[in-house]
Amino acid sequence: MKLLALIPARGGSKRVPGKNIKALGGLPLIAWSIRAARESGVFADVLVSTDDPAIAEVARQHGASVPWLRPAELATDTAGSTEVISHAVACYEAQHGPVDAVMLLQPTSPFRRAESIRQAAALFAESTLEQRRSVVSVSLVAQHPAWCFRLGEAGMEPFLGWDALRLRSQDLAPAFALNGAIYLAPAALARAGQSFLQPGMKPFVMDDAGECLDIDTPEDWRAAELLAESFGQA
Repeated sequence: MKLLALIPARGGSKRVPGKNIKALGGLPLIAWSIRAARESGVFADVLVSTDDPAIAEVARQHGASVPWLRPAELATDTAGSTEVISHAVACYEAQHGPVDAVMLLQPTSPFRRAESIRQAAALFAESTLEQRRSVVSVSLVAQHPAWCFRLGEAGMEPFLGWDALRLRSQDLAPAFALNGAIYLAPAALARAGQSFLQPGMKPFVMDDAGECLDIDTPEDWRAAELLAESFGQA
């Protein structure tokens, strides 16, 4: 199986300025994902898609391939991830031939481990090529959806209805959410510009709260700084 790692890293982060190359635990943020991808040993190449020359240079310094810069129309706040993935795969395959699958590794999940990447790839490879479905990383939710509400003119309404709200927490089925660390899908989905989230996709359950951390806000960044030393750089 020819597997491509794709790390999308747009410039112009607003909540955490310069986030993708900001130093975290002695490394630029994007370098954490590049390092894990390379250490996993499962990829034919580790490709970074960016519109920012500074991000491109840092990515190259840490061993990623950045053969081109992303077009401006794919670097806006409204650009969809499917379009970015489709463009990157098309450009890569034009130079290096077809790949079988693409693993999206967002740089905002710096503590995803190389071993988790290997395990997700193995889960994907369990089926024949024709039967393979997306593999996505998930983790247990901190707040069960049975205890979540929508607010409207009539007041509060539980998302799962009143019957579920009356159940004891131990009687509720475990609920999982996408954590953003790993998205792995057949390359055909990328070529067609389709979402990696498809019926029949397989869950890759991640239990370590630190490994599941997704940096989106300054508060997330502060939490990451506290975790960086324990995750280390070795």
